[in-house]
Amino acid sequence: MQPPLQQFLTRCHEEFVADRSGAVADYIPELSKADPAAFGVSLATIDGYVYEVGDSAKPFTIQSISKAFVFALALETQGAERVEAAIGVEPSGEAFNSIRLNADNKPFNPMVNAGAIACSGLIHGAEGDGAFERIRNMLSRLAGRELDVDEAVFASERATGDRNRAIAWLLRNHSVIHGDVDAVLDVYFRQCSVLVTARDLAIMAATLANSGVNPVTGEHILAPYAVARTLSLMTTSGMYDYAGEWVYRVGIPAKSGVGGGIVAALPAQLGLGTFSPPLDDHGNSVRGLKVCEALSSRFDLHVLNRSGDVRSCIIADYDVAGPSSRRGRQPQKQKILELRQDNIRVIELVGALTFATVDYVSRQLADKQPKAQFLILDLRRVPSITLAAARLLGETLAGLANDGVTTILAGLEAKSPLFEAIRAWTAEVARLRQFPLLDDAIEWAEDQVIYRYGGFMRLTEMTHLSEQALLAELTPEEIAEIARLGATRSYLAGQRIIVADEPAASLFFLQSGLVSVKLPSGVRLASLVPGMAFGEMALIEQARSADVWADTAVECLELPVIAFNSFRKNHPEGGQRIMCNLAKLLAQRLILSNIKVDRLSAY
Repeated sequence: MQPPLQQFLTRCHEEFVADRSGAVADYIPELSKADPAAFGVSLATIDGYVYEVGDSAKPFTIQSISKAFVFALALETQGAERVEAAIGVEPSGEAFNSIRLNADNKPFNPMVNAGAIACSGLIHGAEGDGAFERIRNMLSRLAGRELDVDEAVFASERATGDRNRAIAWLLRNHSVIHGDVDAVLDVYFRQCSVLVTARDLAIMAATLANSGVNPVTGEHILAPYAVARTLSLMTTSGMYDYAGEWVYRVGIPAKSGVGGGIVAALPAQLGLGTFSPPLDDHGNSVRGLKVCEALSSRFDLHVLNRSGDVRSCIIADYDVAGPSSRRGRQPQKQKILELRQDNIRVIELVGALTFATVDYVSRQLADKQPKAQFLILDLRRVPSITLAAARLLGETLAGLANDGVTTILAGLEAKSPLFEAIRAWTAEVARLRQFPLLDDAIEWAEDQVIYRYGGFMRLTEMTHLSEQALLAELTPEEIAEIARLGATRSYLAGQRIIVADEPAASLFFLQSGLVSVKLPSGVRLASLVPGMAFGEMALIEQARSADVWADTAVECLELPVIAFNSFRKNHPEGGQRIMCNLAKLLAQRLILSNIKVDRLSAY
C-alpha cells in the first residue's frame, strides 16, 4: 500500500489541479510562456525520504525563492555582523519590488528585491567574477544535484530589469553595494534564473529543516545559526505582503517565487516544494498555497502549535538494587553493593533533548536527596540535542561535579553529531566518564563503590570449590569427589573457552581470573568472577547457547557431564543438591530480569 502521506498528497493534487484561478507572471516576458496547467508537489523528510506527485520533475526558474538561500550563504560566508550592517530584518509592508529603503537607508529585509540585490552584492564583493558560480554551487548542493540556468529567462530578466536597476543604484548611492552595479545585477538575475524542480525545492527545504544537513546526500551545507536566521525571515517576510496571513493560517516558514514555486521548511520535520505557475494578487502560486494550507491543517503542522510532556524524556530512573551490571560478584562484594545500592543512580533518556527536557532532568537531579555518588546518564535512545540543551546539560554536570558527583555518559557513539554536540559543552567538566554501553558504565560504577568500601580483591587469588554457589551445602567428601572427577584447565586472556552451538559436554568452576559470556554477535550476557560456574546449562541442555571468553588469565575446574552423571549415581543426595542450587541460580536471574522489566514499565 501507499504510505498515508503519499495518499494525502495525491488527493491534494487531484483536488487542486482543477483550480484555474490566478494568472501566470508576465512582467518578465519569458515567464509568460509557462504552462498554467503544470502542477507538481514534493515533500522530503529529514531522514531523506522523498514523496512526489504530478509534475514534480518539471523544471522552472527559482526566482525569488533563491533570496532565502542566498541570504543564508551570505550569513555563512560574510558573517552575521556584516550582513546585518547592510540589510534589515523587519517586514516591509511594501511590494516585493518597492524602490524604498528603511529609516537607516538599508533594505527592509533580504526577502524583498532590494535586500536580495544587497545579498548578491555582498557575495560579489567577496567573490568577484566567481560570485554567481559560488551561489549556483551552493544551490546545487542544497538540491543534491547540479543545477543549470535558463539562459532565455536570464536574458529576459536582464532586458526588462530597469526597476531592479533603479533599486541597485539607490543601494549604491547609500553605500549598501559597491563596485560595478551591472555586475551585481547580473549575479542577481542569474540566481533567479536557476532551474529547479518541486523535488529540488523539497530537498532544499528539508536541508533547512535538518539544521543545514542535506538529508539525501548527508552533506553538512549550512551552519545552524544561518539556518535559524533564514527560517526566521522566511516566517516573517517570505510570502511577500501575504506573510502575516501566511503565518496565521499555515505557520510554516516559506518563500515563494513568481516562477510558480513555493518552498516551505518545518524545522526538524520536513521540507515541501510545490510548482504551479498561476499566481494570486500577492504573487504566490494559487495551487501551491492550497497544498501548504491543506498539509498544515490536516496534520496540525503550525510551527507555533507545539506541545509535549517533558517528563517523557526519562524512561527509567533507578539505583542498582535490582538492575545491576552483568558482572557476577562474590558474596562480600555483592553485600557492599546491596548496602550501598543508592550510591549509583541510573537515568535512561529517550527522544531528542531540548532546553525544556534537559531542564526537567536537571530539576530531578537537584530535587532528589541525598545525591548518589555516581550518576549514569544513558543516551543510547537519544537521536539529537539542541545547542541550548547541550549547554544546559554541561552546566548541570559541572554543578554535580562541584558537589562531588561523578557522571558517566553511556550509549554515546564516538564521532556522532550527538557526541560532538555534548562534548563541546562538557569538555571542561570534572568527574566525567564515558562508556559506549550502559552495562559497562554500571559495572565501572559498581567497581568504584566496591573499592571505596573495602571490597577489593585480586582476580588472581584462587578460590576453593567450597565457595562455589553451585556446590553449596555439599559435604567435604562430595566436593573432594567433584575435584577428583574434574580436570584443572588454564586459559590465556582472549582465549575462547566455550563455543556457541557446539555440544554441551562439560561445566566449569571458575577458580581465578575473569570470563565473559557473550552471544556470537559480541553482546555480553554476563561477566563471571572466581567462585562462579559457567557452562552449567550443560546439565539441562544439549548444545551451547553462547560463547565464553577468558578476559584475563583463567584457571578453572572442568567437570564433564559424563563425570557428573557418575557423581550423581554414587552421591544421589549431592547430585540433587547441585540441581537445586542450579534452579535457585536460574530463579535469581529471572527475578533480576523481572525487576529490570518492572523498572522500565513504570515509566
